[in-house]
Amino acid sequence: MTRSIEQTIRHIEETALRMRRHILDMALKAGSHAAHLGGGLSIVDITATLYGAVMQHDATNPQWSERDRFILSKGHGVLGYYSALAEAGYLSREELMTFEEPETLLCGHPIMNRDKGIEFSNGSLGMGLSLGIGVALAGRRRKLDYRTFVLMGDGECNEGSVWEAAMAAAHYRLDHLVAIIDRNRLQQTGEGSTIMDLGDIAAKWRAFGWQTVEVDGHDIEALLRAFTAANASGLPLAVVADTVKGKGFAFSENNNDWHHGVLTRNNYDAAVIALEEALSDA
Repeated sequence: MTRSIEQTIRHIEETALRMRRHILDMALKAGSHAAHLGGGLSIVDITATLYGAVMQHDATNPQWSERDRFILSKGHGVLGYYSALAEAGYLSREELMTFEEPETLLCGHPIMNRDKGIEFSNGSLGMGLSLGIGVALAGRRRKLDYRTFVLMGDGECNEGSVWEAAMAAAHYRLDHLVAIIDRNRLQQTGEGSTIMDLGDIAAKWRAFGWQTVEVDGHDIEALLRAFTAANASGLPLAVVADTVKGKGFAFSENNNDWHHGVLTRNNYDAAVIALEEALSDA
Protein backbone atom coordinates (compact mmCIF):
# COMPACT_ATOMS: atom_id res chain seq x y z
CA MET A 1 0.00 0.00 0.00
CA THR A 2 1.36 3.39 -1.00
CA ARG A 3 1.51 5.95 1.81
CA SER A 4 0.52 9.57 1.40
CA ILE A 5 3.22 12.15 2.15
CA GLU A 6 1.49 12.90 5.46
CA GLN A 7 1.48 9.20 6.39
CA THR A 8 5.13 8.87 5.38
CA ILE A 9 6.14 11.83 7.52
CA ARG A 10 4.21 10.46 10.50
CA HIS A 11 5.78 7.02 10.01
CA ILE A 12 9.30 8.49 9.96
CA GLU A 13 8.63 10.70 12.99
CA GLU A 14 7.42 7.69 14.98
CA THR A 15 10.42 5.67 13.76
CA ALA A 16 12.77 8.42 14.93
CA LEU A 17 11.19 8.38 18.40
CA ARG A 18 11.67 4.60 18.64
CA MET A 19 15.26 5.04 17.45
CA ARG A 20 15.92 7.49 20.27
CA ARG A 21 14.65 4.88 22.73
CA HIS A 22 17.02 2.30 21.20
CA ILE A 23 19.85 4.81 21.61
CA LEU A 24 19.04 5.38 25.27
CA ASP A 25 18.95 1.65 25.90
CA MET A 26 22.24 1.02 24.12
CA ALA A 27 23.97 3.92 25.88
CA LEU A 28 22.75 2.81 29.31
CA LYS A 29 23.81 -0.78 28.61
CA ALA A 30 27.26 0.42 27.52
CA GLY A 31 27.73 1.85 31.01
CA SER A 32 31.25 2.99 31.78
CA HIS A 33 32.32 2.29 28.19
CA ALA A 34 30.50 5.55 27.37
CA ALA A 35 28.90 6.32 24.02
CA HIS A 36 28.90 9.14 21.52
CA LEU A 37 25.38 10.15 22.45
CA GLY A 38 25.35 13.72 21.11
CA GLY A 39 26.52 12.99 17.58
CA GLY A 40 24.32 9.90 17.35
CA LEU A 41 21.20 11.83 18.33
CA SER A 42 21.85 14.67 15.89
CA ILE A 43 21.56 12.33 12.89
CA VAL A 44 18.51 10.30 13.94
CA ASP A 45 15.99 12.18 11.81
CA ILE A 46 18.32 11.96 8.83
CA THR A 47 18.90 8.21 9.06
CA ALA A 48 15.22 7.56 9.86
CA THR A 49 14.28 9.41 6.67
CA LEU A 50 16.87 7.64 4.54
CA TYR A 51 16.06 4.14 5.71
CA GLY A 52 12.35 4.77 6.16
CA ALA A 53 11.46 6.36 2.83
CA VAL A 54 14.35 7.35 0.58
CA MET A 55 16.88 4.56 0.11
CA GLN A 56 16.26 1.43 -1.94
CA HIS A 57 17.15 -1.49 0.32
CA ASP A 58 15.82 -4.87 1.40
CA ALA A 59 16.67 -6.35 4.80
CA THR A 60 15.71 -9.82 3.48
CA ASN A 61 18.23 -9.45 0.65
CA PRO A 62 21.03 -7.29 2.09
CA GLN A 63 23.46 -8.03 -0.77
CA TRP A 64 20.99 -6.93 -3.47
CA SER A 65 23.13 -5.38 -6.20
CA GLU A 66 20.68 -2.53 -6.89
CA ARG A 67 20.50 -1.41 -3.26
CA ASP A 68 21.47 2.14 -2.36
CA ARG A 69 24.68 2.38 -0.35
CA PHE A 70 25.06 4.26 2.93
CA ILE A 71 28.42 5.30 4.38
CA LEU A 72 28.65 6.71 7.90
CA SER A 73 31.76 8.84 7.55
CA LYS A 74 31.35 10.29 11.07
CA GLY A 75 31.77 6.79 12.43
CA HIS A 76 31.33 7.77 16.08
CA GLY A 77 27.65 8.51 15.26
CA VAL A 78 26.89 4.77 15.21
CA LEU A 79 24.01 5.04 17.68
CA GLY A 80 22.05 6.91 15.01
CA TYR A 81 23.05 4.23 12.49
CA TYR A 82 22.49 1.00 14.42
CA SER A 83 19.10 2.21 15.63
CA ALA A 84 18.05 2.89 12.02
CA LEU A 85 19.24 -0.57 10.95
CA ALA A 86 17.17 -2.09 13.75
CA GLU A 87 14.03 -0.25 12.65
CA ALA A 88 14.74 -1.27 9.04
CA GLY A 89 14.90 -4.96 10.01
CA TYR A 90 18.65 -5.64 9.81
CA LEU A 91 19.35 -5.87 13.54
CA SER A 92 17.36 -7.44 16.35
CA ARG A 93 16.70 -5.89 19.73
CA GLU A 94 19.00 -8.52 21.25
CA GLU A 95 21.80 -7.57 18.89
CA LEU A 96 21.41 -3.88 19.75
CA MET A 97 21.89 -4.71 23.41
CA THR A 98 25.34 -6.16 22.67
CA PHE A 99 26.62 -2.67 21.75
CA GLU A 100 30.31 -2.34 22.70
CA GLU A 101 30.39 -5.73 24.47
CA PRO A 102 33.29 -8.15 23.82
CA GLU A 103 32.88 -10.06 20.53
CA THR A 104 29.98 -7.82 19.50
CA LEU A 105 29.04 -7.04 15.90
CA LEU A 106 28.25 -3.49 17.04
CA CYS A 107 31.41 -1.65 17.99
CA GLY A 108 31.82 2.02 18.80
CA HIS A 109 32.63 2.61 15.12
CA PRO A 110 30.97 0.54 12.38
CA ILE A 111 32.67 -2.65 11.24
CA MET A 112 31.55 -3.88 7.81
CA ASN A 113 28.95 -6.65 7.97
CA ARG A 114 26.72 -6.41 4.92
CA ASP A 115 24.38 -9.17 6.07
CA LYS A 116 23.54 -6.83 8.94
CA GLY A 117 23.25 -3.80 6.69
CA ILE A 118 26.62 -2.30 7.74
CA GLU A 119 28.04 -1.46 4.32
CA PHE A 120 31.52 -0.23 5.29
CA SER A 121 33.89 0.10 8.23
CA ASN A 122 34.91 3.51 9.52
CA GLY A 123 37.50 4.77 11.96
CA SER A 124 39.39 7.94 11.05
CA LEU A 125 37.33 10.94 10.06
CA GLY A 126 37.59 12.41 6.59
CA MET A 127 37.64 9.09 4.72
CA GLY A 128 33.98 8.46 3.92
CA LEU A 129 33.52 10.79 0.98
CA SER A 130 36.51 9.35 -0.88
CA LEU A 131 35.12 5.89 -0.26
CA GLY A 132 31.73 7.07 -1.55
CA ILE A 133 33.35 8.29 -4.77
CA GLY A 134 34.79 4.83 -5.36
CA VAL A 135 31.42 3.22 -4.68
CA ALA A 136 29.64 5.66 -7.02
CA LEU A 137 32.22 5.14 -9.78
CA ALA A 138 31.87 1.36 -9.40
CA GLY A 139 28.11 1.67 -9.83
CA ARG A 140 28.56 3.74 -12.98
CA ARG A 141 31.05 1.26 -14.43
CA ARG A 142 28.75 -1.68 -13.66
CA LYS A 143 25.76 0.22 -15.13
CA LEU A 144 23.88 0.01 -11.82
CA ASP A 145 21.51 2.81 -10.88
CA TYR A 146 21.98 2.86 -7.11
CA ARG A 147 22.67 6.04 -5.13
CA THR A 148 25.48 6.42 -2.60
CA PHE A 149 24.77 8.45 0.55
CA VAL A 150 27.68 9.66 2.70
CA LEU A 151 26.85 11.16 6.09
CA MET A 152 29.58 13.44 7.43
CA GLY A 153 30.09 15.73 10.40
CA ASP A 154 30.71 19.44 10.01
CA GLY A 155 33.79 19.16 12.23
CA GLU A 156 34.97 16.42 9.90
CA CYS A 157 34.97 18.98 7.10
CA ASN A 158 38.09 20.48 8.71
CA GLU A 159 39.93 17.61 7.02
CA GLY A 160 41.65 18.44 3.73
CA SER A 161 40.80 14.98 2.39
CA VAL A 162 37.12 16.00 2.37
CA TRP A 163 37.78 18.84 -0.05
CA GLU A 164 40.04 16.76 -2.29
CA ALA A 165 37.17 14.29 -2.55
CA ALA A 166 34.67 17.10 -3.15
CA MET A 167 36.71 18.28 -6.14
CA ALA A 168 36.95 14.76 -7.54
CA ALA A 169 33.22 14.07 -7.22
CA ALA A 170 32.36 17.24 -9.13
CA HIS A 171 35.04 16.50 -11.72
CA TYR A 172 33.55 13.07 -12.43
CA ARG A 173 29.99 14.49 -12.28
CA LEU A 174 28.81 11.82 -9.86
CA ASP A 175 25.13 12.70 -9.87
CA HIS A 176 24.25 9.51 -7.96
CA LEU A 177 26.39 10.61 -4.99
CA VAL A 178 24.87 12.48 -2.03
CA ALA A 179 26.93 14.02 0.76
CA ILE A 180 25.00 14.93 3.92
CA ILE A 181 26.68 17.31 6.33
CA ASP A 182 25.48 17.05 9.93
CA ARG A 183 25.81 20.76 10.77
CA ASN A 184 25.50 20.65 14.57
CA ARG A 185 28.33 23.20 15.06
CA LEU A 186 30.02 21.25 17.85
CA GLN A 187 32.90 18.80 17.83
CA GLN A 188 34.84 16.84 20.40
CA THR A 189 36.70 19.73 22.01
CA GLY A 190 34.29 22.61 21.56
CA GLU A 191 32.53 24.88 19.08
CA GLY A 192 33.48 24.38 15.48
CA SER A 193 33.60 28.13 14.82
CA THR A 194 36.35 28.45 17.44
CA ILE A 195 38.36 25.39 16.41
CA MET A 196 38.22 25.98 12.64
CA ASP A 197 35.55 28.35 11.36
CA LEU A 198 33.92 26.89 8.25
CA GLY A 199 31.96 30.05 7.56
CA ASP A 200 29.25 29.56 4.94
CA ILE A 201 29.69 25.84 4.44
CA ALA A 202 26.93 25.59 1.82
CA ALA A 203 28.67 28.24 -0.28
CA LYS A 204 31.87 26.20 -0.08
CA TRP A 205 30.19 23.07 -1.43
CA ARG A 206 28.65 25.09 -4.25
CA ALA A 207 32.06 26.57 -5.04
CA PHE A 208 33.46 23.04 -5.27
CA GLY A 209 30.89 22.24 -7.96
CA TRP A 210 28.10 20.52 -6.06
CA GLN A 211 24.38 21.07 -6.29
CA THR A 212 23.73 22.18 -2.71
CA VAL A 213 20.64 22.54 -0.55
CA GLU A 214 20.29 23.64 3.07
CA VAL A 215 17.62 22.11 5.30
CA ASP A 216 16.52 21.81 8.90
CA GLY A 217 17.99 18.40 9.73
CA HIS A 218 15.08 17.61 12.05
CA ASP A 219 12.31 18.56 9.59
CA ILE A 220 11.26 15.27 8.01
CA GLU A 221 9.32 16.87 5.17
CA ALA A 222 12.27 19.12 4.27
CA LEU A 223 14.65 16.17 4.35
CA LEU A 224 12.35 14.14 2.10
CA ARG A 225 12.17 16.98 -0.42
CA ALA A 226 15.95 17.40 -0.43
CA PHE A 227 16.66 13.70 -0.95
CA THR A 228 13.94 12.97 -3.52
CA ALA A 229 13.98 16.10 -5.70
CA ALA A 230 14.97 15.42 -9.28
CA ASN A 231 18.64 16.17 -9.90
CA ALA A 232 19.01 17.30 -13.50
CA SER A 233 22.25 19.17 -12.87
CA GLY A 234 24.53 16.21 -13.55
CA LEU A 235 26.37 17.14 -10.35
CA PRO A 236 26.74 15.42 -6.98
CA LEU A 237 24.32 16.62 -4.31
CA ALA A 238 25.34 18.12 -0.96
CA VAL A 239 22.64 18.40 1.71
CA VAL A 240 23.72 20.71 4.53
CA ALA A 241 21.49 19.66 7.44
CA ASP A 242 21.23 22.15 10.30
CA THR A 243 21.00 19.96 13.41
CA VAL A 244 21.15 20.06 17.19
CA LYS A 245 23.77 17.92 18.87
CA GLY A 246 22.05 15.66 21.39
CA LYS A 247 18.63 16.33 19.79
CA GLY A 248 15.64 14.95 21.65
CA PHE A 249 16.46 15.31 25.33
CA ALA A 250 16.70 18.40 27.51
CA PHE A 251 19.87 17.26 29.25
CA SER A 252 21.82 16.60 26.02
CA GLU A 253 20.70 19.19 23.47
CA ASN A 254 23.57 21.52 22.53
CA ASN A 255 25.51 20.17 25.52
CA ASN A 256 28.92 19.07 24.33
CA ASP A 257 29.51 17.14 27.55
CA TRP A 258 27.52 14.44 25.74
CA HIS A 259 29.89 14.17 22.83
CA HIS A 260 31.21 11.06 24.58
CA GLY A 261 29.70 10.56 28.01
CA VAL A 262 28.33 7.95 30.38
CA LEU A 263 24.53 7.97 30.55
CA THR A 264 23.23 8.04 34.12
CA ARG A 265 20.11 6.24 35.29
CA ASN A 266 18.50 9.56 36.26
CA ASN A 267 19.02 11.01 32.79
CA TYR A 268 17.82 7.78 31.22
CA ASP A 269 14.62 7.69 33.28
CA ALA A 270 13.77 11.32 32.54
CA ALA A 271 14.41 10.83 28.83
CA VAL A 272 12.25 7.70 28.66
CA ILE A 273 9.34 9.57 30.24
CA ALA A 274 9.70 12.36 27.67
CA LEU A 275 9.83 9.83 24.82
CA GLU A 276 6.77 7.94 26.05
CA GLU A 277 4.83 11.19 26.17
CA ALA A 278 5.95 12.07 22.64
CA LEU A 279 4.98 8.63 21.32
CA SER A 280 1.56 8.82 22.93
CA ASP A 281 0.99 12.18 21.23
CA ALA A 282 2.24 10.96 17.84
